[in-house]
Order: sequence, then C-alpha cells, then structure tokens
Amino acid sequence: MKNLKNIHKHFLLGSFVSKRLIKLTPILVFAILLTSCSSVQVAADYDREANFDNYKTFAFFKPGIDEAEISDLDKRRILRAIEAELMTKGMTKSENPDMLVSMFTKSNQRVDIYNNAWGMGGWGWGGYGGWGWGGPGMGMGMGGGNQVSTSTEGMLFIDFIDARKKELIWQGSGTGYLVTQNIDKKEARIKEFVFKTIEQYPPEKN
Repeated sequence: MKNLKNIHKHFLLGSFVSKRLIKLTPILVFAILLTSCSSVQVAADYDREANFDNYKTFAFFKPGIDEAEISDLDKRRILRAIEAELMTKGMTKSENPDMLVSMFTKSNQRVDIYNNAWGMGGWGWGGYGGWGWGGPGMGMGMGGGNQVSTSTEGMLFIDFIDARKKELIWQGSGTGYLVTQNIDKKEARIKEFVFKTIEQYPPEKN
C-alpha cells in the first residue's frame, strides 16, 4: 500500500513538472528568439584584382540609392551611418571621388516551428520585400503542441564601385532582425548594421 502511495506521489509530481515545462517552453523559445535578434550576420565579396589602397575618396551613387525600397528617413539614416564609418577609416567625401557608394535592402518573413518535446520542426521563409521593421511574434498550435514564431529579418547590402571604371569592387551585407518601432532604437540598430557590415572593409591582404 505504501508503494502505491509513493507511485501515485511520483506520478502527480511528474505530471506537475510536465505541465510546468509545457507552460515554460513558449517562454524559453521566445527568450532564445529575442537573444538571437540582437546579432547581425555579415558577409562580403570583392574583386581580387582591385587595389583598395587607391580608394581615398567617395561619393554616394544616387541612381542606385534612389532605387532602394525604403523610406527616405531610413535611407538618410543608413547613408549618414555609412558616411561616418568610411570617414573613421580615413576616407573623405568628394565631388571627384575614387569610389562610389550604393546600397539596397531586402526583408524576409521568417517562420520557425518549435516542438514541445524540445525538438525543432521545419521552418520556411516568406517572400522577399522591402526593408521593414517588426518584432518577433509567438503563436501556439494546440493540436500538435507546437509553437510558431514569426519575425522580420532585414538584409542590408552596401556596394563600393570604382568611379572611373563603373565596376563593382566590393559588396558587404548585414542580415539580422529588425526589432523595433522606437526611433532611437531603430537608429541604433541601423548603425549596428552599417558598422558590422563596413567593418569587413577593406579586405585583408593575402
């Protein structure tokens, strides 16, 4: 009889722990998602034949920038951040530049499906769109016990073009979550995108 009581006690305890884990899982997943939102993934490609020591001055390439599908406010924020980063690298803005600077943006709607059993299901992307701002969202599918999170991931591309040859010599990209509508935080996030992207320039010499 004592053994039956112990078994019943352990069963109730296990049931309580399981329910607590189920309740905590969406919170943990959301916390993990918010942590990942803070990072910006970067990549770069460049012309190996280009001598980057020759590029001392720059100007913005208006025809390319005009095609960027973002608001004029965000466009100016990005351009100011790019200008500041290039100047910290010793370059100067000029009407007769060695290098032209252009940029464009994309955004993806990402969907992640998490399973309550601590496994992760399949995930997929929505279509590409213009630069947009939005935070991660969480939904719970009651049928299969899955949590579905959606978030907007932005991609910023910065192009450096040889002003004389009109050839692309370097392209950097930053990819990360666009997580806020707050203006101050938005500006800080844009500066982070630009800083981490241009941090890769100039390429290391082999």
